[in-house]
Amino acid sequence: MAYVSLIELERLLPVEPRLGALVRVGICAALLLVYSRPVLDLWPRRAVASVFLGALVFAVWIGPDLLWPSYRGHWLFFNAILGAPRSTLPLAAHVDRVFLCLRVVSSVIVVPIVEELFWRAWLMRRLISADFRETPLGRFTSQSFWLTAVFFALEHGSYWDVGLLAGIAYNLWIVRTKSLADCILAHAVTNGLLAVYVIAAGKWDYWL
Repeated sequence: MAYVSLIELERLLPVEPRLGALVRVGICAALLLVYSRPVLDLWPRRAVASVFLGALVFAVWIGPDLLWPSYRGHWLFFNAILGAPRSTLPLAAHVDRVFLCLRVVSSVIVVPIVEELFWRAWLMRRLISADFRETPLGRFTSQSFWLTAVFFALEHGSYWDVGLLAGIAYNLWIVRTKSLADCILAHAVTNGLLAVYVIAAGKWDYWL
């Protein structure tokens, strides 16, 4: 909630991108250390396979746009509900090294931990039982699996299609490994490769 609220504040207030990124990373990192450290598992059991999965999800993420350059312009991805596949970053941020470093740190470290805690560690279990702590990590039910994947897809706006595939992949991985650390690692690899691709190829639209 803190992470999402900070993003919305940045959109509403005239905050310099560098300052906004610094505040977001700092506050979320502090909250994770204080509140989430007792439940965080950062030792993957299948590190190599998790890295491979993360790279595969990255390939799936950029694949449609590479194969069909006009694909994202279809009304299914470009509409009043989902928004547009267009970056909201000011041009100055594209060459701001401090901002880019903060954005990469956020994408590779903060976001994978925050999102995996929310989607796989909490929501999938909460949809099974109100007392989610009593539900083992990676417990499968059709309802919790598919609702989590759909909500994860919707979170990604115009990229809901690849977001859905990514959500399915990460959900399958938590069911298979029962390891939050492996999902965090896979997610971090996906985001890391995407960050490199965005900066190197100038594909800023992936950073909405």
